[in-house]
Amino acid sequence: MHTFQPFSIEDVEFNPFTKIGKEWALVSAGSKTKSNCMTVSWGGLGVMWRKNCVFIFIRDSRYTKQFLDAGDLFSVSFFDKSYRDALNYCGSHTGEGINKFEEAGLTAAYRHSIPYPDEANFVLLCKKLAAIPMDESTFTEKGLKEKFYSGDEEGNIHTMYVGEIIESMAR
Repeated sequence: MHTFQPFSIEDVEFNPFTKIGKEWALVSAGSKTKSNCMTVSWGGLGVMWRKNCVFIFIRDSRYTKQFLDAGDLFSVSFFDKSYRDALNYCGSHTGEGINKFEEAGLTAAYRHSIPYPDEANFVLLCKKLAAIPMDESTFTEKGLKEKFYSGDEEGNIHTMYVGEIIESMAR
């Protein structure tokens, strides 16, 4: 197991457009007895309700969504480029019936009962503040429904999760 040190979120210096949108992150939720993880490339960091927050977007069909909905805690983890294959795996396979951490070559670790991958470089431990279903009727830009929610994804809308960052760790 790696040693993680607490790291002030105010000292984080990375480009979220690159880190989340291009390099991707791993969201993990559940408990020591059962958890799951999935790759995300939609999300952000910011302040809401005077709290430092993370924002992630999960489609209704994703197995990890069950864990996010059932619990109040989750993690968002970032890796170096050598873990791209693991992130690809976690973004293209369900965890239903398997240990997705193990199948992706990752090791599940826990802090405050929150699962996270031990191989990550930087981990945000989060407390869920809100789960907000996206509603197609609120889209103001034409073409979003057709581009992201048609064909195989018809009705497979995202939920936006707002999580307060309760601890950040780096190794």
